Amino acid sequence: MKLAIKSAIAGITKKEGGPFGAAIVDKNGKLLAVAHNTVWKSCTPTAHAEMNAISKAAKKLGSIDLTGCTIYSTAEPCPMCFTAIHWARIRDIYFGATIEDAAHYGFHEFKIHNLKLKMLGHLKTKITPAFMRNECLVPFEKWKRMNGRSY
Repeated sequence: MKLAIKSAIAGITKKEGGPFGAAIVDKNGKLLAVAHNTVWKSCTPTAHAEMNAISKAAKKLGSIDLTGCTIYSTAEPCPMCFTAIHWARIRDIYFGATIEDAAHYGFHEFKIHNLKLKMLGHLKTKITPAFMRNECLVPFEKWKRMNGRSY
C-alpha cells in the first residue's frame, strides 16, 4: 500500500490525475505493478489507478489471468475498476479511503460499495476495507491543497 500511496502522490504532483494509486502483488508477494491515476494526462476517463495497474501486471505476466494476485488501492475501487479486478481474477482487494472519503474531496463517486458488488455478483473476492485509511487520505489532502480537479 505504501507504494500505491507514493505513486498517487507522484501522479498528483505531476498533475496527471486524481489522488489515487494502486499496486498489485503476485501470490508470493512479489510486486508486479504500481500505477496512479492518469485521467488528466491521457484524457481518458477510464485511466484509473487500478485499471493502469492491472494493465501493467497483465503485460508483465503476459496474461490477462491474474489469479492469486492481490491489489492494494488507495481508495475503494469504483464499479468499473471492481469489474476489471473481477475479470482479471484478482481475489484479494485491500483499499484505504472509502467512497464517502472520495466524495468528501469532491469526486463524483458511485455510491455502490465493493461489498455490495461482491454480494450482487455472488463473488468469492476477499475485501479488506479501510486498510491504512489515514495514510491513504494523505494524497487527498495534498490534492486538495494543490486545488486539483475532480471528475
